[in-house]
Amino acid sequence: MIDLEYCRLMARYNRWMNQQLYGHCAALDDGARKQDRGAFFKSIHGTLNHLLYGDLAWLYRFTRFSLDGLDPSAGLYDDFAALRQRREALDQELIDWVESLDAQWLATDFTYYSKAYRSDFTRPAWLLVTHLFNHQTHHRGQLTTLLSQLGIDPGVTDLPILPA
Repeated sequence: MIDLEYCRLMARYNRWMNQQLYGHCAALDDGARKQDRGAFFKSIHGTLNHLLYGDLAWLYRFTRFSLDGLDPSAGLYDDFAALRQRREALDQELIDWVESLDAQWLATDFTYYSKAYRSDFTRPAWLLVTHLFNHQTHHRGQLTTLLSQLGIDPGVTDLPILPA
């Protein structure tokens, strides 16, 4: 099982990595960000949108906020500046949420509905929080590959290098 310090660390890592990647993505024009590059979510922009959706969906579930209006198959923001602004706000929301967690909640079972699988699931809360952070890392790895293919060095992404 994970502990609260892990959650804090990963929330900070999430924000740090997103700041780095969005900085690199901002250097691209809209056409380059939205070009289908054969990635799972087609483009850099599509992958950024998916990351935002996934984080929103999990945070909304955890805080019992309605997921009505969130569509896993649709992009949330067509405009990069609006996407970036929402990403920055959400990264702070995740940090604030993690600060509100307690070990007892992490140890409980959590039931949620998945739109993707159209079913209810019950899993340990700590496992689902781990998935939230693992999901982010997975898709940011895809982004670093897409940026590398464009000749952009995404820089250091290793967790131990996270600034204090």
